[in-house]
This record gives sequence, structure tokens and C-alpha cells, in this order.
Amino acid sequence: MSHPPASGHDDDSLPSPPPVFHAEQALLGALLLDPHRLADLTGITTDSFSDPVHSAVFAALRTLPAPDPAEHAQNAHWLDRVLTTATRQVRGLTAPYLHTLIQVCPWPRHAPAYARMVEAEHARRRLRVATEHFLTTARDASLPHPVDAVLTEADTLAALVDDIATRFPPRAGVLPRTPPPVAVSAPASEALDEERVLLATAADHPAEIDSVRWLLPEDFTFPLHAGLWQCLTALARRQEPVDPVTILWEAQQRGLLRGTEPGEILQFLTGPQVSVAHWAERALQRSLLATAEHTGRRIKAYTDDPATTPFQLVAGARRSLADVSAIRIRWHHATAPAPPRQPRPKPATRACPPTTTTARTARTSR
Repeated sequence: MSHPPASGHDDDSLPSPPPVFHAEQALLGALLLDPHRLADLTGITTDSFSDPVHSAVFAALRTLPAPDPAEHAQNAHWLDRVLTTATRQVRGLTAPYLHTLIQVCPWPRHAPAYARMVEAEHARRRLRVATEHFLTTARDASLPHPVDAVLTEADTLAALVDDIATRFPPRAGVLPRTPPPVAVSAPASEALDEERVLLATAADHPAEIDSVRWLLPEDFTFPLHAGLWQCLTALARRQEPVDPVTILWEAQQRGLLRGTEPGEILQFLTGPQVSVAHWAERALQRSLLATAEHTGRRIKAYTDDPATTPFQLVAGARRSLADVSAIRIRWHHATAPAPPRQPRPKPATRACPPTTTTARTARTSR
């Protein structure tokens, strides 16, 4: 939200500006008092300011050459030039507000500290905007290739985090204290049906389970389905018989039947069978998109918490994006084309020793 500072008086109807607003005022006041301090600031641009009036004043400061210190101390000619230049970009700026900026600056020599505060809040805004775009992509069901789009946005988000880290390197052990976001609403019935078809197909074709080792229990939307997948894979790994009854028995041994009717499990385990690989890939895609959304919501929660420092933003965002990177690897394993089967080389022909009859005939002939 922009707080119009040029009004020249307080307006009780407007919300109190955040701390960064005061940091921007202090920084601009320091630069108006001593324009030569601008040369000592790095990393600050016009986009770094949250208020358009402040951005216009800073742009004017960067555009105009610094005045002679002795002349600047005796008159306001240079301030008039700043006002004229800035008002070409934004309306509402007045000469009294420039003097207000000077008056509210506690210590001009603290300009680098004020600039660091402004830059830190700018990093938070940049990360918030990028995360919101990432979330929008993860939730867009109309995309023709949702996984590719989400992974591209994840790369963009990771690059931004790396850029922020160049100015605010993460410190060891410094993670955000922001509580995790609240769980999302219940999944759609589409996931329920597809996961049940996958379990039924795997129960009927257990030999195909080994080809989808990249699918993990946590990829399932429903906890019961995740547990049944563990039962299936455990039976197949132990080379025991796999069918709806043996799966049901294994589920009982694992305590999965509490609150669930055995007949219901048997019913969908004997349902239609299609392709284990196809439905496993569908489950993994759904898991990847859900992981991306949870990651985006978690990073956005960090950016919405004003107590989160830039160092914590970098550390927390990187840890959150690691979840997307982990499932991306499994997605590539699932969707990579199978390597062509190489023909087995024919065994080399070796000369065999002569048979007993042949050898005896050769000795007789001699």
C-alpha cells in the first residue's frame, strides 16, 4: 500500500505506515542533506522503494549531479532542482515534504543502514510477487503441461532466491520461525478414483510394481491408499502371493483397517485394471503439483511475516524448494524414455579339443 507522504499532515483515516516507510524517509533525508553519500550506496535502485513518491525522489537524486557542499549548505537551489525533476514522474510531491524528509532523518551518516533496511524489504516484496506467480501456476488446472510450467516457475523462484542471497547470504542455523500454513481443503474425487484404479491394477499385475519404484507412499492423496501401496510393495518385495485377500491381511497386520470396512477395500481392489505405469505417473503428477503448492504457500507465509529477516527468507525458501527438487528427480525417472535394449553379444566360439574317437583315429593313421 502506498502512503501519500506529500500531503504535509497526518491523516488518521489512513493506516499507520510500516517501518520500511520510515527507513525510506530517513534514507532520502540523509541523501538530501548530503548528496555525496549516494556514491557509497550499492544495491539500491528506484524499484527498491515501496512508495512511488520516494522512488521519484531517489530517481531525481541519481539523475542530478551532486551540488557543491558549501553552496548546498547556504541555499536550497539544488533541492528545487530535485523537486522539479521528481515531479515529472509523480504528482503530489511538494517542497515542504522534501524538508520533512530532511527533518525526520535521525543521523545522515547512518544512510548505509537505512539503505540496507530498504533493500531488505524490497527483497521480501520481490520474493512475495514471484511466489504468488508460482502459486498461481501450481493451481492452474487449465495448463496443457502443468508440470513443465510449475518446474519452470520453480527454477525462476530459485534463481531469485540465489540473487537475494548474494546480498543477504543465509546464516547457519537461521530458519524462519513462521508457523507452517494450514492444510488445504480435501482433495477432489478424481484423485480417489484414480488411486483406487492404480491399486487394483497393481494388485492384479504385481510384476509391474518394480517398474514404478519412483512412486512413494507419500505421493498418494489419501492415507489409506498410501498404506495399501506399502502393503503391495512389501508383499511383492518378499515375493509372497499378491491378491486382494493377501493385501487385506497385510493391511490388518499394519493397523490400517481401523475405521474402514474390509469389504470396501476388497471391492475397489477388484475394480478395473488398466496400466500401473500410467496411473502411477498420474499420482506422481498430482503429488508434484501438491508439493509445489505447499512449497509456495510456505514461502509466502515467510514473506508475509514481517519478523522474518532476509537471511531467514533465503534459508527457508531454499529448504522449501528442496522438496520440489526431490520430487522433480523422481518425475524425470518416471517420464524419461526407456533406454533401447542392447542386443546381447553372441558368445565367442572357442576351438574344442578333439573327441576321443577322432584323436584315436589320428594316432592310428600315424
